[in-house]
Amino acid sequence: MNNLSIQVPSSFAAVFSIGEDDPGRSILTAAVVKWFELGKVSQGKAAEILGISRASFLDVLADFQVSAWQYSESELNEELSID
Repeated sequence: MNNLSIQVPSSFAAVFSIGEDDPGRSILTAAVVKWFELGKVSQGKAAEILGISRASFLDVLADFQVSAWQYSESELNEELSID
């Protein structure tokens, strides 16, 4: 595993430690949720990055108010088309 270290003011770290002791973990979680939302990672890969189950990742998505169903406009149109 790779490590990344950044220095931030204490006030900045306090904003990101909401609900977690480690602000770095909170920042990583937010980044992974965004990567999922952008289609960069799957649910399974996102859960793996965070070291949690897929079911737990679905809970994280709910916490961030991000839909677990990510469709592009064309995929959605294809799903909704009536034959």
